[in-house]
Amino acid sequence: MTEPGPVTRPPALIRTERLVLRAPEARDRAAFIELHSSREVGAYVGGPRPRDELEREMPEVPGRRPGLFVVDLDGAMIGQITLIKATGHLRRAAGRAELGYLFLPQAWGRGYAAEACAAALDWFAGASPGEPVVLATQTANLRSMRLAAKLGFTEAERFEEYGAEQWFGVRPPVAPSG
Repeated sequence: MTEPGPVTRPPALIRTERLVLRAPEARDRAAFIELHSSREVGAYVGGPRPRDELEREMPEVPGRRPGLFVVDLDGAMIGQITLIKATGHLRRAAGRAELGYLFLPQAWGRGYAAEACAAALDWFAGASPGEPVVLATQTANLRSMRLAAKLGFTEAERFEEYGAEQWFGVRPPVAPSG
């Protein structure tokens, strides 16, 4: 399996109307633990991780790697976005830029995920012109399916993996806005 890599090194900050996409900091540790131990968040990504395990294993500055953005609202982490060359966890995505997103349940339904993902994808279009982006989600995750469509992903295929039907979408290369 290939190691994940950044699509390219992102800027220090990406700002939207309401949000800031930034690198993880020590102050985000509790939110990372909450995010990855949440039953609601874990429902479609293999289940939540045990909180005590996360408390033991989470580094002081969690998730610090290129291609991972903390989504910050008013100085607090509400989610994370990854935009990396896929690791091969799905052979369909291997070697391609793959978008992933997780948001705390209290941030759901307010358009934050669409706003943050659109900003990350716009940055990517400028940094890697001509390169498509892929995304995989469970078909049962209706919120994620709606978000993928809103972001311009179209279905490439469906397949069975991890005991559930998966949806694999591709977003063709687009010119950056602005």
